[in-house]
Amino acid sequence: MNMDYDQYNGMDGDDSGPRVVIRKANATTIDFALQHTTLALANSLRRTMLAEIPTLAIDLVEIHSNTSVLADEFLAHRLGLVPLSARDIGGLLYGRDCTCEDFCNDCAVFLRLSVENRSSNENVKIFAKHLTLEKRNGEAIDMTRDPYGRAATENEVELPPRGFPIIMDEKEQGPLICQLRRGQELKVRCIAKKGIAKEHAKWAPTAAIGFEYDPHNKLRHTQLWYEADVKEEWPDSKNVDWEEPSQEGERFQYEAEPNQFFINLEGTGVMPPDAILHNGIRTLQEKLANVIKGLRDTSDPSVPNGLDGGGSPMDGVMNGGGTQYGAHSAYGGGQSAYGEPGYSTAYGQGSVYGGGMATPYGSRGY
Repeated sequence: MNMDYDQYNGMDGDDSGPRVVIRKANATTIDFALQHTTLALANSLRRTMLAEIPTLAIDLVEIHSNTSVLADEFLAHRLGLVPLSARDIGGLLYGRDCTCEDFCNDCAVFLRLSVENRSSNENVKIFAKHLTLEKRNGEAIDMTRDPYGRAATENEVELPPRGFPIIMDEKEQGPLICQLRRGQELKVRCIAKKGIAKEHAKWAPTAAIGFEYDPHNKLRHTQLWYEADVKEEWPDSKNVDWEEPSQEGERFQYEAEPNQFFINLEGTGVMPPDAILHNGIRTLQEKLANVIKGLRDTSDPSVPNGLDGGGSPMDGVMNGGGTQYGAHSAYGGGQSAYGEPGYSTAYGQGSVYGGGMATPYGSRGY
């Protein structure tokens, strides 16, 4: 399967442009080759897929009753790591962009965990399957249908509705949260919010991304230290068949650059692996578009951004206008990295440490 992306995220028949070749894919992993591009762009895509794709994770936990052996903070941490479906994540607002006073159905997903061990002498295990969805007012949501009334796209067919715990084990129980002895109970309310892994790892859509280029080491970017035989001590990777090996006596091309990259992506299940690839490309396009827009604004004398006749980006800061990117936010043009309204500090309000009504993770104050 080949996918070519032009600047408008469409199909492009030009072989000179970047090309994605899907070599292997299943429900959680995708193995593909990225061709006809540079190392900088390939690594940018890898970093974007790791840290900048929006997903959903539990961010706030209200403890009503906890008589288990786990401390409230430890329990909240475990709940935050439960993978939740990111289906239709674009329809959910960031907490910093919502107009509600606290949180609402437009910027948060609400889950409740209410379990207890009344009479069993054996420990009762509590899994992610015991989490139930509800609305802001506490009304229960039917888990058998999509509560948002939206048809799934091709990349979302296998995903449950947004906010449902991702359950992939054979017993269909999901991650273990805790165990309850006789007489112990656990009653909590969880607020899941939209975020990216750059803010916290719990929002990461990937578990790992393998990245390799130049499997024959013809570019000499790696020093292969060995004691006796380099062939025996450094076995070939599975990608050697995709490139021609160096010939005996071949002259070293010191100006050569890699143009083919082999990426193996393993997802956490919150979205299909091919959707992670699509979203990574789209997010990178948006970031580059915002950079271009910011540079245009800073070089245009007619734009009132504090620049004096199209000077350097830092001139706007020195003259009291905008940021070093020529606008209100670090992404330029009053926009964030995701094409949404920009914000003045790193996470939404107050200082970079969460002053005002924001925390360092982009949510409201605790």
